[in-house]
Amino acid sequence: MKKLPQILVIFLLGVCSVNAQQEKGIIGSSNWLNYWTEFRPNKVEYSEANQILAGSISVNTKLYKKNVYVLQGSVFVTNNAVLTIEPGTVILGDYDSKASLTITRGASIIAEGLETDPIVFTSNRGVRKAGDWGGIIILGDAPINKFGNVSSVNFDLDNSLTSYGGTNPSSNSGILKYVRIEFAGKSIKDAGVFNGLLLGGVGNKTVFENIMVSYCAGDSFEVFGGEVVLNKLVSFKSSSIDYKFNYGTQCRIDNSIAIRNSYISSNTGSRCMDIASYDKKSEVDFTKKQTLVTATNLTFVNDSDNLSVDIQKGLVKEAVHIGDNASIVFKRSVISGFNPAVLLDNNIVINNANLIKIKFEDMYFNFCNGNIFTEFNSNNDDLESWYGSSAFFNVFAKSDNKETFIDFANEKKPDFRLQLSKITASNNH
Repeated sequence: MKKLPQILVIFLLGVCSVNAQQEKGIIGSSNWLNYWTEFRPNKVEYSEANQILAGSISVNTKLYKKNVYVLQGSVFVTNNAVLTIEPGTVILGDYDSKASLTITRGASIIAEGLETDPIVFTSNRGVRKAGDWGGIIILGDAPINKFGNVSSVNFDLDNSLTSYGGTNPSSNSGILKYVRIEFAGKSIKDAGVFNGLLLGGVGNKTVFENIMVSYCAGDSFEVFGGEVVLNKLVSFKSSSIDYKFNYGTQCRIDNSIAIRNSYISSNTGSRCMDIASYDKKSEVDFTKKQTLVTATNLTFVNDSDNLSVDIQKGLVKEAVHIGDNASIVFKRSVISGFNPAVLLDNNIVINNANLIKIKFEDMYFNFCNGNIFTEFNSNNDDLESWYGSSAFFNVFAKSDNKETFIDFANEKKPDFRLQLSKITASNNH
């Protein structure tokens, strides 16, 4: 009996150790990617559409699982209407009419699928490809950092219906939960490329959980301003940027993942995360909040059969790019297989005042061709010294992806949680 306290202490230490080890990267006692995700979306067959969604939806409307809908042209939810979508509903974006769905400022969407019955937005083509249709746009009246507090999206849409921004950080544009968005990112001549999910001035009462964007020709997730909370998001083989933040976004993103492929990229830039406060300094008000992203338990991984060769060929770029006057707090996350892991804008002066706004703590940097650099500068000694300090608890390793993650090579049901033993890797650079 006298040994019981000692045994209990050992047990608790073991439990705490396992919990601490599991914290880096996406977490969960089970693989939360199961059931609702789809890593082979081109192999899924859907029924023919029997309902059409077109024009403006100005009254409360509900979409039902029993139907298959085709989204034709630019569809807008207006007049403070609510678009409700039943779990399991399939909406096909029309290729020929460059289909897109916009939830205008004041309107909302309730797309609350189930883990076993997700809502699916996909292409209506027989052989589906990235860029087949537009994507989903949600606009709200939360603050942005542009002058006048208001802006609008482009994509050759009706400008009177695409404005966003305001003064209400707690605005509510609805719910997206257990939703898949596939093969979006249509290119519009002289008007840019659609994104899988674009959020403009969206407030923190809006719910975004368990959303997967696959094979998007534009950015998978793009956030302009607003205050958003994102949880359990998946970006899979995007051509462009997986997570892009701009124009004063205040965002918390947790337990989310980006899976990139060396051979899928865009001329406009391809990386896991891009954080900026503006495209042009002249368009923003510096008395307002500039972009701040707090990212916890993220996994960024490059899916490559021969990563070293792909890096040598120049097919692999940085995982994260951070712009001038933007801030990030990056914690307990995994960045595996990039060139390098992080790139800072060349306008960022490397000093204590700026580095305090760019935090990388308790990270696992794996198999990257360098860790943190400034653009156009191969000498990163100061950055290596800063972020390599034991005070930040960052780990640096050189492990193969198949050894790093629990079930990396499973094409149908991969498990990208970090193998617990990898946390004990050396922190030598």
